[in-house]
Amino acid sequence: MDNIIEVTESAQIHINKILLSEKSKYFRITVLGGGCAGFQYKFDFSDKPNDDDLIFNYKNADVLIDKTSIELIKGSKIDYVNELIGSSFKISNPLASSSCGCGTSFSI
Repeated sequence: MDNIIEVTESAQIHINKILLSEKSKYFRITVLGGGCAGFQYKFDFSDKPNDDDLIFNYKNADVLIDKTSIELIKGSKIDYVNELIGSSFKISNPLASSSCGCGTSFSI
């Protein structure tokens, strides 16, 4: 199931650092309605999965994505990048027809 979402090693390492500092077990990715392009990504932490969560176990991080959100981001690549404007998670979503300039929201 891990090939539904690709999480780069850079992202895994950063997720692991955050999980250790937050004393949480899982990194949660959720897609919410809203944002400047229709949907937006939300990153959060959790100590246990919900009933509708899928668990993705990677070498350096465990990620939760609910079944509704996975339908909107399947096939995506999640990376952690350092750019001049700052560091952030970057999601390359093949299902998105457009996204906002900041990369936190998208439309299908």
